[in-house]
Amino acid sequence: MTHAISVEDLSRQVEQIFLAAGMSLGQAAPLARVIVAGERDGCKSHGIYRIEGVLRTLEAGKVRGDADPVAHPAGNGAIVRVDARGGFSNAAFDRGLPLLVERAAELGLAAMVVNDCTHFAALWPEVEALTEHGLAALVMCPSYATVAPAGGNRPLLGTNPMAFGWPRPGRHPYVFDFATSVAARGEIELHRRAGKPLPEGWAMDEAGRPTTDPQAALAGAMMPFGGHKGSAIGTMIELLAGIMIGDLTSPEVLDYLGTTALAPFHGELILALSPDQFAAGRPGNPFARAERLFQAIQGQGARLPSQRRFAARDKANADGIVLSDAESAQLDHLMARGLDAIR
Repeated sequence: MTHAISVEDLSRQVEQIFLAAGMSLGQAAPLARVIVAGERDGCKSHGIYRIEGVLRTLEAGKVRGDADPVAHPAGNGAIVRVDARGGFSNAAFDRGLPLLVERAAELGLAAMVVNDCTHFAALWPEVEALTEHGLAALVMCPSYATVAPAGGNRPLLGTNPMAFGWPRPGRHPYVFDFATSVAARGEIELHRRAGKPLPEGWAMDEAGRPTTDPQAALAGAMMPFGGHKGSAIGTMIELLAGIMIGDLTSPEVLDYLGTTALAPFHGELILALSPDQFAAGRPGNPFARAERLFQAIQGQGARLPSQRRFAARDKANADGIVLSDAESAQLDHLMARGLDAIR
């Protein structure tokens, strides 16, 4: 059986679970927001099933649930630095966002570097936060080593997600958000829980042999999307969002945590760009020109990325988020037991 719950009510429930587990409101609220965004937008791999991972990471002492991030203004420069102070990336992003928007609006291009954070959930809420200010955005981060490089047979790269957003006044933005692995690691876990085999080409087992068994895949390695192309992009993200910002690479994250059962600890790179400033002095409005491109894509019968997600969002905002009875019972259990629920 299923039932619908409003976005607001589910947000309050998830937030209360985190507060009951000892998190501060400053950490719990942004984390609850992105988890509920996953459910609202029909992306179960980034939704409430991840609450247990948050609680496990808290219980293991690998994240500070009461951290108060510190943003260091860029002065006259383009780089805004945020020290997450061992907390979740979501709260750190919120702390640095006003400074990043201000710098990008003035300079045309600015970057936010988040260090020492536990990353959680999808990146699209972050690019959408920037498109709301009329800025294009590119966000990326490493993970922990779970992906074999093209031609390899052991985990080395992370799933290393990357997201991009372009503002569309009066419409949902143009957004894509994807892992550089064939699928997000959460999709492997959801297949395992459902007892479903993986599609061919997603993963290999510990011996480096192709597998469709989710359990064997979780013990082995995932594959990069697009072969050598995805492998190269995943490596680029290790360089830009790990080494360049002075934070951990995916192999170093796994060494630090010792397991993939906890949320990964590393850094994040966010780039914000002003189309108005980049196009200044050139003919045509950049937003109008972008709309003509989008219309041409859709005119061929193609779908813009995130359109299904936005349709799911509109439906959830109108009718509520549909949860199964088992999911609702698990939320009640986590609320009642707190950290004891995962011990």
